[in-house]
Amino acid sequence: MSLDGTAGRLGDVLLGAVGACGIDLPGGAEAEAARARLALPRSRKACVVLVDGLGAYNLVDRASRAPFLSGEERLRSVRTTFPSTTATNVTYLGTGREGGRTRMLGYTVRGGGGGLLNLVSWNGTADPEQWQPEATVFERLERAGHVAVSVGPWRFADSGLTRAALRGGEYSPAQSLPERVDTALRELRDPHVDVVYLYWGELDAIGHRAGWQCAEWSDELEAIDTELARLARMLPPGTLLMVTADHGMVDVPATERTDIAEDDRLRRDVDLVAGEPRAVHLYTRPGRADQVAARWREVLGDSVDVRARAELLTSGLIGDVTPQARDVVGDVVVIARGRHAVVDSRSQSASSLALIGMHGALTAEETTVPLVTVAG
Repeated sequence: MSLDGTAGRLGDVLLGAVGACGIDLPGGAEAEAARARLALPRSRKACVVLVDGLGAYNLVDRASRAPFLSGEERLRSVRTTFPSTTATNVTYLGTGREGGRTRMLGYTVRGGGGGLLNLVSWNGTADPEQWQPEATVFERLERAGHVAVSVGPWRFADSGLTRAALRGGEYSPAQSLPERVDTALRELRDPHVDVVYLYWGELDAIGHRAGWQCAEWSDELEAIDTELARLARMLPPGTLLMVTADHGMVDVPATERTDIAEDDRLRRDVDLVAGEPRAVHLYTRPGRADQVAARWREVLGDSVDVRARAELLTSGLIGDVTPQARDVVGDVVVIARGRHAVVDSRSQSASSLALIGMHGALTAEETTVPLVTVAG
């Protein structure tokens, strides 16, 4: 298939699934508008599957290992929001809102106390419901008198990211992918359930550790394809299946990494480094942002795109920006180009520094994700 164009945006997928079921959410016709933008068929129920780390370009490159997911009659693509990372885009899917409203603006950001807040593991004291104030699609479904069920591992049932991005509805835990498929099918057969959401994260973990081009990644993709093809075959009549992802991935060679710890020019006037290696938030000393931005441009040249906070806020990359989200954005934001990455051995663990697959930046490989649709 060609990936020159996209079907729409990731933030429309879960909303569009609700619209396909003919459900009106409180606040207007937003779900139906999302359904129309994605040209989704009408259905009685919907099942949305998110495969963490499955970029559309990654999928097409390994199409022979995933004949179900890469079938031309089923596969389109949608765009993520910036940064192209899990916390931001699971929340984009779960709320239909970009990071400028949700404050979910990276792997880590500066928290309310001034230190690092990890938006995936959710270390620290920030309350997820207060940090991310936008109503989720599941909360809105509940208010409309409908039932949604999330299927994922036990440990995510009440995690900070789940509470921020996907709160509301019911949670049905299952561990292996076959168990999750079985659980999703059972929930879809329940006449009281309208929407089921299924999450699978192993592909992303392999890609980070060994690179998405390794044999293990392809083997995992093949296993995913087999199970999701089974899910499609066994859908209850009138059920719409949608498979998507939160981001794609690029492999970054060791020779293309800049370590902040090794260059005083990059450390100077920077109080806190957050984000991820391909989308870095720099929180600077008061009044020094312009000087920091200039030094980073001088040192790293064309390997990165350096933007001051005001420039990022008006760029549209993170959507509409609330006053609460404004200060979450770094005083300077550094976006990697090509296959470059910025690491910091002062704060990153050895295992983190050894990761090969990365995401977060603006390349098509990172921001274009599949949208596979099957009408049961």
